[in-house]
Amino acid sequence: MSALTIVLPFHSHRFSDTLQQFSANTSVKKILLLHEGVELPSLPKIKGIKAAALHSGKTLNAVFKKIKTDYALFLPQTAEIQLGQSALERFLAVAESTGAGMLYSDFYEIKKEQRHEHPLNDYQLGSIRDNFDFGALLLFNLAAVRASLKKYRPVANVAFSGLYDLRLKLSRHYSLFHIQEYLYTKVESDLRLSGEKQFDYVDPRHRAVQVEMEKVATQHLKRLGAYLAPRFKKAPKSSQDFPVEASIIIPVRNRVHTIVEAAHSALTQKTDFPFNVIVVDNHSTDGTTEKLKGLSAQHPALKHVIPGRRDLGIGGCWNEAVASARCGKFAVQLDSDDIYSGTDTLQKIVAEFRRGDYAMVIGSYRLVNMNLQEIPPGLIDHREWTPNNGRNNALRINGLGAPRAFNTTLLREVGLPNVSYGEDYAVALRLSREYQIGRIYDCVYLCRRWEGNTDAALSLEKNNRNDYYKDKIRSIEILARQQINRTS
Repeated sequence: MSALTIVLPFHSHRFSDTLQQFSANTSVKKILLLHEGVELPSLPKIKGIKAAALHSGKTLNAVFKKIKTDYALFLPQTAEIQLGQSALERFLAVAESTGAGMLYSDFYEIKKEQRHEHPLNDYQLGSIRDNFDFGALLLFNLAAVRASLKKYRPVANVAFSGLYDLRLKLSRHYSLFHIQEYLYTKVESDLRLSGEKQFDYVDPRHRAVQVEMEKVATQHLKRLGAYLAPRFKKAPKSSQDFPVEASIIIPVRNRVHTIVEAAHSALTQKTDFPFNVIVVDNHSTDGTTEKLKGLSAQHPALKHVIPGRRDLGIGGCWNEAVASARCGKFAVQLDSDDIYSGTDTLQKIVAEFRRGDYAMVIGSYRLVNMNLQEIPPGLIDHREWTPNNGRNNALRINGLGAPRAFNTTLLREVGLPNVSYGEDYAVALRLSREYQIGRIYDCVYLCRRWEGNTDAALSLEKNNRNDYYKDKIRSIEILARQQINRTS
């Protein structure tokens, strides 16, 4: 069995139990503790390195020079770890069997003194988002690390995204292998619900991190042959006749408490062009249908559609609306529990279409509670998007903003996946592959967070399925972009 080096930042005495486990394990040859000049525990095998955070490129390059063993186990998270039975031996055995560049495993976590299983996702081509969950233990094959850094240069000189750069370089020629076994227990300190965590990456306080991550991801796409230079097709001029200039599309199922406000927000838009509102009622059972029947009787501009099919997700409902002869030249999104920020939102969106040659226009939104009071992180404007690199960076992040509006002619051609998560992200990537996307950075939309939101408190299993699906979308898109570059 190969010898192992442990690498972790030293924070406080609460890691003493974790360190004791590593120190006593016969597979461990050395423990490298990163510190800022503090006194270190007097345990066997410990060696201190005065260095910055483990996510720093400078620190990683220095650490790799000091490691003499075949494998190194990194603990990048600040968490107490309890190793499972023969956990390190199992990590090393699988590493030797697979030749993987990096390995990670499922784990148990303790939340509020309760022990839970925490399964992780398999890594795939499209798993290039910077928030991929590898857990708290990462085992690196040092031969693979050195070969990758020799071929693609040392870890980038970055402050926050060194580990991100490293694993992307490793992934070019080595697998990032998921061991589907619960090899350790982590004491979890972040107890927020999924709906509270999902906007972390767009918090303006993290802007410097996002800029770094974009540079690293862009270089990876270039190595993959999936980077797209800023050259775009012109959006086709439609020869179709449309009944109105724009249609606001609202898919809905069982939103009796919010649908009236959403519809009213759409119907009261002030424009210099005709528009309608198409509400696709996906066989609601809670009184939503009756509410919509009453509204459509009062407002001829509201088209209440109940699809014949019963197998539709949100994307399928969108396809029903867009394929309808009632749909306008532009199709504009409004979720059934959200509202527009003012009566001029639709006018601003159509004006942006008229201003540029766009297949799609995406606005900015503000997170609010049901009393319309702002909640953190407030305005989400996705200013990381740039005309030159937005469609490349879109493969790194989990969303592009709201509301989303489309050139109906193009949307009819490409369609949306018939799913209820990631359908808008998939079609945005597909359109951006060829066409320019316009942006509005002022707030034009209010995203209302409440306990009834579909993503307010997802189970870990559901969250994993959603993340895996978006990674699959990215895999498809990377393969398509590689084909474009091979034939262009």
